[in-house]
Amino acid sequence: MGAAPGPAAEAGPAGPSPRPGAGGGGAAAPPEAGAVPPERQAAPPEGQAAPPEIGAAEATGPDGRQIATGERGAPGRYVRAEQERRAATAQRQLNQLGKVNPLALEEFAALEERHAFLATQLEDLKKTRRDLLTVVKEVDDRVQQVFAAAFEDTAREFELIFGRLFPGGEGRLVLTEPDDMLATGIDFEARPPGKKVKRLSLLSGGERSLTAIAFLVAIFKARPSPFYVLDEVEAALDDTNLQRLLQIFEELRDTSQLIIVTHQKRTMEVADALYGITMQGDGVSSVVSQRLREPERA
Repeated sequence: MGAAPGPAAEAGPAGPSPRPGAGGGGAAAPPEAGAVPPERQAAPPEGQAAPPEIGAAEATGPDGRQIATGERGAPGRYVRAEQERRAATAQRQLNQLGKVNPLALEEFAALEERHAFLATQLEDLKKTRRDLLTVVKEVDDRVQQVFAAAFEDTAREFELIFGRLFPGGEGRLVLTEPDDMLATGIDFEARPPGKKVKRLSLLSGGERSLTAIAFLVAIFKARPSPFYVLDEVEAALDDTNLQRLLQIFEELRDTSQLIIVTHQKRTMEVADALYGITMQGDGVSSVVSQRLREPERA
């Protein structure tokens, strides 16, 4: 009697059963105990870089650039040209800074104090200059005013005196720069009777002398003084012109005292007192005085 035939199972050598997940379509291996699945790991905050992977490391150089290193912070490959270039750049920047002065603060404080002192002195000088310019302007204005008044009076008297010393003649004073009273000059215009010339250089010696005397007497009359000293002003005059001049001296003697050095006898005759220098036989000079008329008593 036999058994019913059925499929016969092939018996092979017994071996280990296959591990799940090994091979193509097997199931995945279970996670280790305590490990957090990737889908549950928290994402880094916004704006913050993700932490580096385990085993990788980075370093930062002096200039802020990152230097790649190997596993667990080991330095990467050394590039000599790059390092020499960086060293040259750092040395150039250091040289541009120059030497450090440890006393810079003290020197700055001293210079600042000196600057403040000089600034104060400069301001004082400017103020003094403004004050001086103000005083100078006031003086200039006063000088112009006084000179203009004195010139007007002198020019008026000169015309009168010249007409008396040169009967029939004409003379006047003219300003060279009427618009600038501080720098102007004075020109004489003299025309004796019978002549058409006006320049002093074309007059004779006596006429020029008499014109100068007329100018002096005009100043005496415009601005009187207690006394006048005249040294041989009439030496070049003839008798006629001398007589006219002595008449003017008589008018001046009423208000002032005249001291005249002269060799003219006619001038001595009108004097109140004479003082002369003479030398005796022993060679010693002596002063001789002689009063010609007594002073009038009030």
